[in-house]
Amino acid sequence: MNVLKILSSQPLTPNSEPPTPNFSTLEVIYLDLHKLKQLLKQEEGPKLDFKAALKLATESDKKEMTKDVIAMANSKGGRGYIIFGVEDKTKNILGIDSGDFHEEQIQQIIYNRCDPPVPVTVDFIEYQEKLLAVLTIFRSAHQPHQMMNTGSFYIRRGSTTDTARRSEIANMLQENGLMTYETVVLNKVGINELDPELIKQYFSNMNVISENTNEILLEAMGFIGLKPDGDNYFTTIGGMLLFGKNPSLYLPQVYIKMNIFDEVEYVSGNILSMLEKASSILRDKIDSGKYPVEAVEEAIANALVHRDYLDVSRGVSVTVSKKNVEISNPGSLIANNSIYKFIKENNPERRNPWLYQRLLVLDTKKRFTRSGLGMERIKKAFENKGEVKFINLGSQNLFKVVMPGVTDQVFSIF
Repeated sequence: MNVLKILSSQPLTPNSEPPTPNFSTLEVIYLDLHKLKQLLKQEEGPKLDFKAALKLATESDKKEMTKDVIAMANSKGGRGYIIFGVEDKTKNILGIDSGDFHEEQIQQIIYNRCDPPVPVTVDFIEYQEKLLAVLTIFRSAHQPHQMMNTGSFYIRRGSTTDTARRSEIANMLQENGLMTYETVVLNKVGINELDPELIKQYFSNMNVISENTNEILLEAMGFIGLKPDGDNYFTTIGGMLLFGKNPSLYLPQVYIKMNIFDEVEYVSGNILSMLEKASSILRDKIDSGKYPVEAVEEAIANALVHRDYLDVSRGVSVTVSKKNVEISNPGSLIANNSIYKFIKENNPERRNPWLYQRLLVLDTKKRFTRSGLGMERIKKAFENKGEVKFINLGSQNLFKVVMPGVTDQVFSIF
């Protein structure tokens, strides 16, 4: 199927007039018609939108198009597509006038209204004897993108463009290395809320021996910090997660809900203490000689270190039943990962690298050294017992590990 794509050698410069397309440079290329047919079979979603026509007559029209492009670029997944000439509800093929579409003009509109700019292309393809235009929004490594004149950030929720929430913006900043949430200072939470023995153990593991750890050293490590307008030190989020005496008082999302054969127990504390308590509860209920409890512990450790701590609505969930054992944590895989990549690669990209690196030092049992490689080991632990499923739910911001259930291995409750 022949496709027309407008090419131009004119450079884009801020606030310049959109270049007039040079029709002598029209080039015939071939686009994958199979890909277009696949898109047309799908419903609208975070990375796909259908529009009957392109509207750029007013400033409001230009902002609306830019808003949709920003939202797709900020949403998880690969490339996004806006297909023009298709009725959004019925998916009737209406067609478009190619004279309304100038790729350079569209790029210029986005360039002047989006920070940082989002890379896009416009392709034309004939389908059912009518011409369609496909605006491709390329996967971005520079999230979050922002509307310049309003300062707003947008994201797709299903098939709707919506304003991004604070936690969603923070996640994008963190995933692209623009922000480390762990070093944010907790308001009015003094450093006396940190366990001094655990701090001493951390520095001892680093071969830094001191009876009274220097506040300057703690600040340099990001465990405590000064408020911009004050002289007193307060603990940071990271300091509380690693050394806090009772983190859930200040970070209510820091807990594990354990549902073992309908007996529910909540575990709280800093990350290491939660892992210890959860392991103790599991080994009290399950015979580790007949069921690979260590694989469940490894899944919990991964959940604690790589969960999304900016999601304040829920904690880590552990459910044990005859049907399955499920570990669920808020925080789908970060943008550059897939389930396959995370299982197969020796050094996949991780959420919370700041936290992960410090847990490697703090945990004398070396449970986090293997974190990230644990998926393959968990699968091997159940080779003779059943299938292990890793489920990434980007739209719900959840990651789940589902393992075979526990049957006659549980003795204390029968």
